[in-house]
Amino acid sequence: MRRVTVLGATGSIGQNTLDLVRRRPDEFAITALTGGRNVSQLARDARELGANVAVTAFPDCYDDLKEALSGSPVEAAAGPDALVEAAQRPADLVMSAIVGAAGLAPGLAALHQGRTLALANKESLVTAGPLLMETARQTGATILPVDSEHSAVFQALVGEDINTVSRVIITASGGPFRDWPVNRLARATLEQALNHPNWAMGQRITIDSASMFNKALEVIETKEFFGIRPEQIEVLVHPESLVHALVGFNDGALMAHLGVPDMRHAIGYALNWPDRRALPVARLDLARIGSLRFEAPDETRFPALRLAREVMQTGGLAGAVFNAAKERALDAFMARQIGFMDMARVVEQVLGALQAESDLGRGEITLDNVARTDHLARMRAEESIAAIRYKE
Repeated sequence: MRRVTVLGATGSIGQNTLDLVRRRPDEFAITALTGGRNVSQLARDARELGANVAVTAFPDCYDDLKEALSGSPVEAAAGPDALVEAAQRPADLVMSAIVGAAGLAPGLAALHQGRTLALANKESLVTAGPLLMETARQTGATILPVDSEHSAVFQALVGEDINTVSRVIITASGGPFRDWPVNRLARATLEQALNHPNWAMGQRITIDSASMFNKALEVIETKEFFGIRPEQIEVLVHPESLVHALVGFNDGALMAHLGVPDMRHAIGYALNWPDRRALPVARLDLARIGSLRFEAPDETRFPALRLAREVMQTGGLAGAVFNAAKERALDAFMARQIGFMDMARVVEQVLGALQAESDLGRGEITLDNVARTDHLARMRAEESIAAIRYKE
């Protein structure tokens, strides 16, 4: 019986994880589930799956969660410290699916316990990649990537020497705005950004996909997880979303990972690692598909990719600034306070301002330093957002 904790159980990754767990009740047992404000879903899943504890990230939701769990043996808890405690409970695998920088501390806590961490929270590696990787090395913990692209690279590298890799190519669907001109992108609405052509995801990641900020985060994540140079990482727009990544080797060979756009593939690979097990995902019919398209991304329309390369070049705490400013800019776009293209403008302004004040590349990556930098970047993002709104 494999004991599993799911951090961010009420989101799309978390719900897909629980779907796979439900299908094999004799092989998986749930230790802890955590979520946000959707306490009814959290309590329902915790009751059904027999979790030891259910945790909401928000203290003001504690009473509702406790009431929803009344009459069951499931313990209720709330707040950031409770999230960390849940991650520390005995488990064979911790699925880290909390969205945003909030996932860093619980994921790091799991690594300190020597757990296997299935990492869907890309922001952890973006903000504190060296800290996570070094912690895993010191404690003997294992990190398994759950992003479809990084899972694809990880699988392509099984049995291979990383030193023979010449390049890694991660793909992007291009989202709903793949063919839009820049002047039209400036007028893109929230509803249009949420209309992803291929993937069914949460609102925040869907908008990040439309702006390619999601892909920018994944570029940085690729560098941190696989330890390769920034210039070895490429992005291709692939509208069909069937080729998730390609790995190029020094002999000129390219190894591609293909699969339907279903996150249960990457999740299932992590749940079953190091084994492969049958998964309830559709099989590709390449003859029916007929052809696959690839094109270079336009960084004028999607400046997030350019900013990601600047972040990798700077290093240090630049990733924490990039992610925090992006999260706050995304909040502002979702609140209809700024335009679609303003999100990249906010991030670039915050990066420039904080780099001018202090050498971000020389900042030591500790949990406290990342938290302080995150707070400062969000404050500067607020100023940038206010200035954009004033001009309008």
